Amino acid sequence: MKERWLNLYAGLGGNRKLWKGFKVVAVEKNEKIAKVYKDNFPEDEVIIGDAHQYLIENSDEFDGVWSSPPCQSHSRMVKATRHKIRKYPEMNLYQEIIFLQHFFKGKWVVENVKPYYEPLIEPTAKLGRHYFWSNFEISDFNIPSPKGFITSGSSKESVQGMKDWLGIQYEGNIYYEGNHCPAQVLRNCVHPEMGLHVFNEANK
Repeated sequence: MKERWLNLYAGLGGNRKLWKGFKVVAVEKNEKIAKVYKDNFPEDEVIIGDAHQYLIENSDEFDGVWSSPPCQSHSRMVKATRHKIRKYPEMNLYQEIIFLQHFFKGKWVVENVKPYYEPLIEPTAKLGRHYFWSNFEISDFNIPSPKGFITSGSSKESVQGMKDWLGIQYEGNIYYEGNHCPAQVLRNCVHPEMGLHVFNEANK
C-alpha cells in the first residue's frame, strides 16, 4: 500500500509536482486555485477547506505531512515602505509546528518564507528564500529565483515566465486573497525541484 502524504495549503502544487510513488491528499481553501491543482494532479484527492482544522482532525490518517501556511504576514515585504497596513503575524505557522512536534508520529515538514523578525522556533533548515521546520535533516539546496521575482507579474509575459519556471500552466490569472498582482499565487509556490529535494530527504 502506498504511503499517504497530506499536502496542506496546497496552492498550485509547486512543492508536490515531482513527488512520485505516494498517495497525496491536498487541502486548499481557494476554489480557483484548487481547480488548477486538480487539473495538474488529477490522481490526488483535493479537499476544499480549512487546512489548519483539517490537520487537527485528520493527521492520524497519514504517514507524512507537508504544510505551507500563508506567508504574507511573516514576509519581509510586509514591512516594506510601500506597505501601510499593519497586521499581527498569523500564528498558524507556529501552532502547526508545535502540534506536529508533539502529536504526529510520521515525517513532517512546515515551510514558510524568511520572516522580518527572529523566528519564534528555530528552523531545521534555511534554504534560499525558505525556512523549513521538520523532524528530519534537510541538506543544503537552492534554486535561484528568476530575475525580478518580487516585482514581476504586471505583464502577461512575466506571468507566463513564472508559470514556465514552475512548470505549472493554467489559463488566465488568479488573484490571491485580494492581491492585485497576478503573479502572487505563483510566487507563493515552492519550486518543484526544492519540493522534491525536501521530500527525498524525508523519505531517505
